[in-house]
Amino acid sequence: MLLQGKTALITGATRGIGKGIARRFAAEGAHIAFTYASSDAAAETLCQELSNEFGVKVKAWKSDAANFKSAETLANEVIAEFGKVDILINNAGITRDNLLMRMTEEQWDEVININLKSAFNLTKAFLRHFLGNRAGSIINMSSVVGVDGNAGQANYAASKAGLIGFSKSVAQELGSRNIRCNVVAPGFIETEMTEKLDQQVKQSWIDDIPLKRGGTPEDVANVCVFLASDLSSYVTGQTISVCGGMLMK
Repeated sequence: MLLQGKTALITGATRGIGKGIARRFAAEGAHIAFTYASSDAAAETLCQELSNEFGVKVKAWKSDAANFKSAETLANEVIAEFGKVDILINNAGITRDNLLMRMTEEQWDEVININLKSAFNLTKAFLRHFLGNRAGSIINMSSVVGVDGNAGQANYAASKAGLIGFSKSVAQELGSRNIRCNVVAPGFIETEMTEKLDQQVKQSWIDDIPLKRGGTPEDVANVCVFLASDLSSYVTGQTISVCGGMLMK
């Protein structure tokens, strides 16, 4: 129970990596606040699953973290509901892939706003709370694409690389107040989204991974547990890749 008595806010938690983190954190005793973009049914189902299975407090908010005012309102409501927040995980993200020659301004802005600006919005919104507590762990979800880039994903790569620079700066600014900020950079993680990919394409990616398999949301969640818990009390400003060795090449 590494997170017993702690409260985590996880953005984008109704599927994929976010859902895996929510389940793993609840299993470690954390109370869970989470956001979602559209599916009320999926959010309600996750609330019931976590509450019934792990006995922790869970509440969902339908929220647009890319909107500065909405993020501020969300932070105030979560703090009022749970009393305190110890862990912030900026996980919400989208892709709008296209070659740069064909990429529209809308595709660029949408990805930057949801993937990068939302992390600024929520970190800013919780800042006074963390400073008042002289404690907090912020985990920003980047990607190996933010480190290596990827053709057809200039917008996504820029947003994920931006999270790394943002996190290093936050870590330097807030370290003296015992507030830590780290980055997790997943590689090829098998989720509902990757199930739709052509099997041959998936296999070609897996063949290039030293561990010869795709990752799972639980693989990412396990690293997040470490970064959220007191086990990592001397770790800040770091980017940990969860990629099966992809970035060694």
